[in-house]
Amino acid sequence: MQRITTLALASLLAFGMAASAQAQQTQRFVRYVTPSGVSWGELVDQTIHQLSDAPYLGGSRTGQTVGLAAAQLRAPVDPKQIFMTAFNFRSHIRGEPAEYPGLFLVPPSSIIGPAEDIVRPAESENLHYEAEMVLVVGREAANVSLEDAPGHVFGVSAGNDVSERSWQANDIQWSRAKGSRTFNVVGPYLVTGLDYGNLEIEGRHNGERVQGENTADLIFSLDYMLHYISQYFTLYPGDLIWTGTMGSTRRMEPGDTYEVEIEGIGVLRNRVVQGR
Repeated sequence: MQRITTLALASLLAFGMAASAQAQQTQRFVRYVTPSGVSWGELVDQTIHQLSDAPYLGGSRTGQTVGLAAAQLRAPVDPKQIFMTAFNFRSHIRGEPAEYPGLFLVPPSSIIGPAEDIVRPAESENLHYEAEMVLVVGREAANVSLEDAPGHVFGVSAGNDVSERSWQANDIQWSRAKGSRTFNVVGPYLVTGLDYGNLEIEGRHNGERVQGENTADLIFSLDYMLHYISQYFTLYPGDLIWTGTMGSTRRMEPGDTYEVEIEGIGVLRNRVVQGR
């Protein structure tokens, strides 16, 4: 009995040490509004430590701090390029998956952050949510091998890829349906040190759970997508790769809210308003 107890205690101690090491490796970064503009910061507990630049560009602490409750957060990303992939969960496709990721680009001007409003354009009639994981590139990447892809990943965030289904069906390509103003919501935090290949994703429409799956269920992993995209495009620090969504989606109306929660990242919540 004493030996079993000793072994059990040793196992618990080892588990606790591993969890502690994981927690120490994980960092959370934000962008937030200050009197002088928008700043980067590292979030430690409930305090934001201002950084001199984006964390993936080597930003360091300036010595200035602000409480999280007093900060107005923005999207924790500032990309040059946004690459999106489609049909990457089996639950979101019919038939067999494609041999390679469906790939398209949207403009960075489509990005908004936590608590900012999603604006439904006046002529939009079929605006849907899409809960997704968002990968943030950490190093310039061109022709990266699959084995080397993890070394080019800085971190991950949560995203809502807002999609106008009627435009998506009728336009020649998806830039308007997927990349209009406010259609790409990212946040609340940019997190490093997570096992991004095994994280739970959940989407809630007006508080009702309507989407849920694990990043382990992706047809093409985040590492594979970075590898694949880098064969054709040069990726730069801060660029985004979206993973694609899961399950079925429904229409959002003005006044609705949508939340994306990803394990280890937090909750991204936004309201839909009617545009002019």
